[in-house]
Amino acid sequence: MTDEKEDVLIDGLIKDEDGKIRCWWHGNKEGYLEYHDDEWAHPVTNDTKLFEKICLEGFQSGLSWLTILRKREGFRKAFAGFEIAKVASFDEADIERLVLDADIVRHRGKIKSTINNANRALEMQKEFGSLAAYFWSFEPKPERAPIKSTSEVEGFTDVSTAISKDLKKRGWSFVGPTTAYAFMQAMGLVNDHLEGCYCHKVVHDKRQALKRPEILKPK
Repeated sequence: MTDEKEDVLIDGLIKDEDGKIRCWWHGNKEGYLEYHDDEWAHPVTNDTKLFEKICLEGFQSGLSWLTILRKREGFRKAFAGFEIAKVASFDEADIERLVLDADIVRHRGKIKSTINNANRALEMQKEFGSLAAYFWSFEPKPERAPIKSTSEVEGFTDVSTAISKDLKKRGWSFVGPTTAYAFMQAMGLVNDHLEGCYCHKVVHDKRQALKRPEILKPK
């Protein structure tokens, strides 16, 4: 996981060549360090970004996130920037187009799932006012103590299991508990940067300042 440019400190933390202490998992791979620093766990309340992420987490199933990250621009082009209404309108011709698109993961089931989930997302926007309001209603409270080592990193939780069950009840697919927890981690519903990683405080401060979206009932 590490190379000569990194100094291993304690379980799960490394000191990179820029002198900053980070979580171990970026491995100095191209694009991954930037994702760790600038995106992962930073709180997101934008519906398009939330929809994109939960769809990409579904595509990741059985693959590495780095594989998906390196294809992300291809996914965005293929799926109309993940604008929910546009993806919901995709038809059989779009499915056949996407199955042939080498810039994405060409899994017919996951492609069809993304279109289905876009339609379910539209329903949820009507019900809750936004996807953000729905997902942030599951934010664990109180916030747990910071994670101190890799042994404390979880693959799924009671909350992610609850999200998964509720989404499936609403007709979503490829949204298992592990996928739901990876989504929670990435979108900042939890702060899973290890204690000691410089990003932990950055994300903590953003979460402290964040105005949580409210559920808005239809008029």
